[in-house]
Amino acid sequence: MPSEYALILTTYPREEAARAAARELVERRLAPAAQVFPIGSVYRWKGAIRHESEYMLLITAKAAMYAAIEEFISTHHTYETPELLRLPVAGGLPDYLRWIDRESGNTAVPPPAP
Repeated sequence: MPSEYALILTTYPREEAARAAARELVERRLAPAAQVFPIGSVYRWKGAIRHESEYMLLITAKAAMYAAIEEFISTHHTYETPELLRLPVAGGLPDYLRWIDRESGNTAVPPPAP
């Protein structure tokens, strides 16, 4: 049975971009919470190995919101191919999982804030 909850991660080149995405996801009720972490990344891109400072955005969400979050990230991200992974949540503190339920919107993408 698929998990009802997910952790979704992506990376950004600048902290302010990651924080803006986190804020927008929470404001739109696509996710009840998101954290931003500075990280060092090593990856292969277009035949070259890259070493970059990036900011990881870790999004806590209902699994049903993934499609809307993917659409948001795909539309607003500056990377040509952003990292975007969904990890199922196998369990958690029941009160926290109920909080996710209360603070999450529906599966439709809400309009942007005015």
